[in-house]
Order: sequence, then structure tokens, then C-alpha cells
Amino acid sequence: MKQNSPLALLPLGLFLALFIGSGLYYQAADVEFAFYQISAPVAILPAIVLALLFQKGQLNERIETFISGVGDNTIITMALIYLLAGAFASVAKAVGGVDATVNLGLSVIPPSLVLPGLFVITAFVATSMGTSMGTIAAIAPIAVGVAEATDLSLLLTIGTVVGGAMFGDNLSIISDTTIAATRTQGCEMRDKFRLNFKIALPAALLTLVWLFIQGSSAQMEAPGDYELIRVLPYLAVLVLALSGLNVMVVLFVGILLAGGVGFYAAEDYHLAQWSKDIYAGYTGMQEILILSLLIGGLGALMKSQGGLVWLAGVIDKLSRQSSDPKKHRRSGEFSISAAVALTNVCTANNTVAILIAGSLAKDIAGRYGVDARRSASLMDIFSCVVQGMLPYGAQVLLAGSIAGLSPLVIVGNIHYCWVLAAVALVSIVLGKPSPRNA
Repeated sequence: MKQNSPLALLPLGLFLALFIGSGLYYQAADVEFAFYQISAPVAILPAIVLALLFQKGQLNERIETFISGVGDNTIITMALIYLLAGAFASVAKAVGGVDATVNLGLSVIPPSLVLPGLFVITAFVATSMGTSMGTIAAIAPIAVGVAEATDLSLLLTIGTVVGGAMFGDNLSIISDTTIAATRTQGCEMRDKFRLNFKIALPAALLTLVWLFIQGSSAQMEAPGDYELIRVLPYLAVLVLALSGLNVMVVLFVGILLAGGVGFYAAEDYHLAQWSKDIYAGYTGMQEILILSLLIGGLGALMKSQGGLVWLAGVIDKLSRQSSDPKKHRRSGEFSISAAVALTNVCTANNTVAILIAGSLAKDIAGRYGVDARRSASLMDIFSCVVQGMLPYGAQVLLAGSIAGLSPLVIVGNIHYCWVLAAVALVSIVLGKPSPRNA
């Protein structure tokens, strides 16, 4: 196989066909838990074998390339966050933290505003933290508790949390995606934020209206009693996260605090039980942890075979079709958006997608007269849109694991990402907002 070939992306297509196709097949056959019949970490194995066959060099060299992808710093970081998030969620639930937090929230927020309130809180936390992963780890267990305490759909509450988390990931000035987008396009963060906000805000407002309609008829029993001390682990996690502390340190402190609350407030809670709860949290993250590691290895193989370079070349070639590019700003903006979106599909990491597609996007922006602030804004928006809707992306996998839901069924309920995509496309067509007025 020649370098920079579309065949390098075939393994990803095989994985998606097996992962999504099997779920649709069993669903059509009326099999219960259709999307759980073929586990994603198993469905990806044939794709990895195919990628290894495509890879040039000795077998040991091919395997080393795969292992280097598995051991990538970003992948390992995500794996550690999975473990700590699972442990925190497990311990906090065991000591009554989730129930107490939910009862506290429901005693303050009217039932009809539960979903909009959940979105706003998640969006605020994510914007302040700059990480969607840490936000989902902290808020998703509460969303599960809210669904259990009301007649709201668990899919809807979890989708609301993921949407709010992606809002913050997209806008936060300390987010990796914001930093990557502004650096690759050569613009100031504050300028990109202003332009980005004018697209994200309408999408958020439309989402809030939709969530209000969906939750306006929500019914719930009178909130149960709660002890504020059991809410302490969640409050501490949110405060520490907002302070800018590393998310892994935040979650570790949360585990310690939750355990301490259990020792103090629960009669039969002891060290051995705390240990079991932590390990149960680890076990609950097993599937997404394995899948993330394998996706990292598969991505490294596809990248080394030139699949992403070929994809960038196709987009670049299409963007040069116009005889007078300066008069076709829309084509340039669509090309920039497509470049980062398709790269994100292949890498399942929005920050990496921006870094890979950054130079191509800057070149297209220069040829089409697209303002650097506009280019950075579109790259960040479409990378977060795609990342928030990938059933094999870290955010959806984490939310699905905490809620006990298939990531495939969550995707359709992440309404903010779908609305943001629509608003961004309309923005490209209309040419609004203009960078000059940002």
C-alpha cells in the first residue's frame, strides 16, 4: 500500500461497521440490550488486525507502532481519569452523596427547570474547569440520581450533562481546544472567545428552550431528607475544580473526602468497604478504558500509514477548485470545518484533531480570506461538536459508563451538540457574526 492512501482509514470504517452495525442488527431482531451484544472493545479487534496488515515493516515494528499509540500521553491521562472518576462516583454513591446532592438540588429547583438547570450548572463548571471529562465525571452521577428521583429519561439527563460539558470545552479560555485553535491560527484567545460566544450562545439558548419543553411536565415526589455533610464531597470537587486544580488531583481528593464522610456518617462503613467501593468504581470503567487504549493504538497505525495526511490532501484539493477563492469565503469556511471534523472522527480527540488540521486550516483561511479569529472559532466549534457526538469518544464513553447506558443511544440525546452544529452551519451560510464586529 502506498503512503497517504485512503485504505489507511479502512480499519476505522470496519470498526464502526461492526460496532454500530451489530447494534442495529440486533435491534431490528428485537433482541434486548441490542447495543450490548457485541462489545466495542471486541468489535475493534478485527480493525486493529486489518491496520496491522496494512502497516509496512517487520511485525515487531508494526506492533511497536500500535503500542506507542496505546501509551500516548493523552490516552494514558484519559485512562487515569476514567479510573479516578469511577472510584469517586462509586464511593460517593455508597456513602449517600449522590442521593443527598440530588435531594438538595430538587428542593431548590422547580421540577420544570431541572433539565435547564442541569445544563447551566454543567456548562458553568465546564467553562470554569476547561475540561469536559472532569465535568462529566463530577456531574453525571447527579444526573443519574435526578432521573431516578423524577420521571425524566435517564438518556435525557445524561445527554444534557454531556451537552453542557461540551459547551464549556468549546468556550473556556483554559481549554486545550481553545489554546490549540488560537495557537494554530495565530489569534488572541479573547478575540476567538467573543466570536465563538456569538455562535454558542444562540445554540445554548435554543437548547435551554428545548430542555424546558422536554422537562416542563416532569413529576417528582417530595424531595427526601438529606444531610449536608454527605453533599460535601461533591461541593469540594466542584470548588477545587473551579480553582483550576488538576482534574486527577481533584478526583483523588474527592475519593478521600467521600471515604471520610462514610467513616463519620455511616454506621457500618469501614476501611475494607471503602476499598471495595473504590475497586468497584475501577471495574465499572473497564470497558471504556480498554476501548480508549485500543483506539489510541488504532489511531497511531492509521496516522503512520498516512490516512490523516490523505484526508487533509483531499480537503485541500477540493478547497482549491474555485477559480477565484477570495470571492468564496463560504467554501473556505466549510473546508476548514470539514477538515477538523473529519480528522476528529479519525482521532476521537478534539484537541489532537485541531493540532493535526491546524496548518491546513490556516492555509485555507489565507487563500480564502477567512479571518484567523473566524477560522479558530470554527475549528473549535466543529471539533467539539463531533467529539460530543462520537459514540467511541471519551466524553460519551465516560457518561455511558457512569449511567450504565450504551454510548450509541446517548448520542441522539446530546441536543446541544446537534443544535450547535446547525447554528454554526447557518453562521457560515450567512457570514455572521463578522470578525470585524467581534
